[in-house]
Amino acid sequence: MRFWLIFLGLLAVPAWGQGADDSPFLPVNAPAAGSARAADGSSFELRGIMSTAGGTRYCIYDPAKKTSSWVGLNEAGGSFAVKSADPAHDTVTLEAGGQRITLALHEAKVVSLGFGSPVAAPPPGGAMSNVVLRPTPEDEQRRLQAIAEEVRRRRELRERAQAR
Repeated sequence: MRFWLIFLGLLAVPAWGQGADDSPFLPVNAPAAGSARAADGSSFELRGIMSTAGGTRYCIYDPAKKTSSWVGLNEAGGSFAVKSADPAHDTVTLEAGGQRITLALHEAKVVSLGFGSPVAAPPPGGAMSNVVLRPTPEDEQRRLQAIAEEVRRRRELRERAQAR
């Protein structure tokens, strides 16, 4: 009996993680940036714009099929065709499933690696040494010598590379 009550209770709870369309942070009836749904339920995203000798091409991504196509104006890309473009606003208008859909260029998400990110190793030769808070004239002389040696080493490497 208890099992059935829990089961029925779970059916009444809305599914979590239904996607960006149900985000509580977006205004009501606001489409997700860069994507739209066609009449057949498939969604598309404008992922890129490229100028070529043959004209401007647009990268249209279909998340349902996990495929993308580079297409030009009035060129079929499977189940859609790009009908118009607005370069000033980075938008295109698609015709898909008998419906016109306007797509904005997809915004990339940049994620910081934080403090634990790998750091480039210092160059060999000791040019990068520990910081001395109050350098003496001898410390300054050693630092300048290390810099001069590093410059000399890099010049030799460059000359060897050019001689090849």
